[in-house]
Amino acid sequence: MALFPGSITDIQGLRVGHHTDARRPTGCTVVLCEPAAACGVDVRGAAPGTRETDLLAPGNLVDKVHAIVLAGGSAFGLDAASGVMRWLDEHGRGFTVGPARVPIVPAAVLFDLWLGDSRIRPDAAAGYAACEAAGELAPAQGSVGAGAGATVGKLFGIGHAMKGGIGSASIEVHGVRVAALVAVNAVGDVIDPATTRVVAGSRQSDGRTPRRVTAALARGLMPPDIVAGSNTTIGIVATDATLDKAQCTRLATAAHDGLARCIDPVHTASDGDTLFALATGSATGGRSLPLTVLGALAAEVATRAVLNAVRAATGVREPPLPSAHDVGWA
Repeated sequence: MALFPGSITDIQGLRVGHHTDARRPTGCTVVLCEPAAACGVDVRGAAPGTRETDLLAPGNLVDKVHAIVLAGGSAFGLDAASGVMRWLDEHGRGFTVGPARVPIVPAAVLFDLWLGDSRIRPDAAAGYAACEAAGELAPAQGSVGAGAGATVGKLFGIGHAMKGGIGSASIEVHGVRVAALVAVNAVGDVIDPATTRVVAGSRQSDGRTPRRVTAALARGLMPPDIVAGSNTTIGIVATDATLDKAQCTRLATAAHDGLARCIDPVHTASDGDTLFALATGSATGGRSLPLTVLGALAAEVATRAVLNAVRAATGVREPPLPSAHDVGWA
């Protein structure tokens, strides 16, 4: 099936760069905001790994960010944001505080230490490299950047899981754009809400039949011990409308509805699901849409980005984790 169109770089002022580690499936992705953009965040999973999210609370001082980082490597991957800060500092970007400029770089991470040597994680050099690679063209999707080591459908064990990835999509309505970039590493299944089919997720013992996790739980089938904090879907929704930080926070909240439509189960005790929201104010003529409309569009593009992520993913051999295309579910 063809991917949904558009990407987060359709929002004027946003550039995206991936760094994918060649030594094992892991990496990081940076979204650079040129100029700084209003930002909010909503954390729904019970096991988040984040940096600089407290400052995004509507009542706190700083209201704009210079970049956002999504990374693999669990909490170790938060170090990638240090490299992004260094790159921004070298390019004269940051929040002015007396004689200094401090780049504001929130970040979120996902757990991908299942694959390969877990001692290899995104670091400051990886974050810096992602900035160097950033551009205005649509970013690559699938098993790259923060999605390189992402997996889905792990509730009944990694041996029954499939490959996840990173995806992007955008919508334009009345001259206003809304877009999303999402790295999908869920414990649950990814389901196409248009068809109710499982696109990627937990497989039965034959390796090719969807388990349908929630239906299995409802029948009384219990999963093995679940490794806490070993999952997480992280991402960014963005618009070129003009919003303040409180409105961006509401946009991030609405975008989580998009995850709930296509990830089952979602926002679990083993996920750290986190979505940021950016508003650049770069729409032609200062165009905007009601916040309720923007929120509905944000949920839709979040769903599309999730589906793009798993449909563009590629499988790995060790452990053997097929992609949606490998098993014919895409």
